[in-house]
Amino acid sequence: MPIIQSVDRALRILDLFNEHNSEMKITEISRKLDLNKSTTHSLLKTLKEHDYIKQDVDSGKYSLGLKLLERGQFMLNSMDIREIARKYLIELSVTTGQTTHLVILEDMYGVYIDKVEGASAVVYSRIGKRVPIHSSAVGKSLMAFRQQKETVELLQNYEFYAQTPNTITDKQVYLDELVKVRKQGYSVDNEENEPGIYCIAVPIFDHTNNVVAAISISTTKQTITPTLEQKIVLTLQQTCTDISKALGNRKI
Repeated sequence: MPIIQSVDRALRILDLFNEHNSEMKITEISRKLDLNKSTTHSLLKTLKEHDYIKQDVDSGKYSLGLKLLERGQFMLNSMDIREIARKYLIELSVTTGQTTHLVILEDMYGVYIDKVEGASAVVYSRIGKRVPIHSSAVGKSLMAFRQQKETVELLQNYEFYAQTPNTITDKQVYLDELVKVRKQGYSVDNEENEPGIYCIAVPIFDHTNNVVAAISISTTKQTITPTLEQKIVLTLQQTCTDISKALGNRKI
């Protein structure tokens, strides 16, 4: 499969910067990559637009932008959570027989960063899969425990599209649902993301008491009962409390 030249060139620009070359002018970048100045300027402009590159107003020199630090921190946090949560996911899967998922919020989607397959698994999933925040239990848990102002800002241009006939497609109804989630301490997906599937999720909090992830368990709508739901909720809550404490949280 052929590589995309513009993407390759943009990545090569980012690779030029290191501890010895933290700032460079466009002429130096053009020379190092053997590109004409016009092409280099277009690439830098695009990277700058997305905050991967910044430019000093006075010197005109370019350097790496904060977006790279943000992405790097995101990866570090994700890996830390995965390492800490792994044994709890395994235990939870063995206890319930279901597949357990560890999910984080990225770009307004819930992203599966780890999973443990259960003996009675009913849902197909894979690490890296993205699920909408409005139709998934994990999405609701990831959103419900943020500051209200932040939640409203994040949802400002969000599209509440229908996944199934049960999907919440109204913004205010969704906000009301998040209030309910905060009060009860867990969230559900009642055939909202996939027909026939009932999912329950509980949030995980870090040492600053900010929600950083959520764990979910899915079963079928046909088999879920109030008693089974309560049992899953209690098991999930204990697991997420243990993980939160392992992350340094002392407020749970």
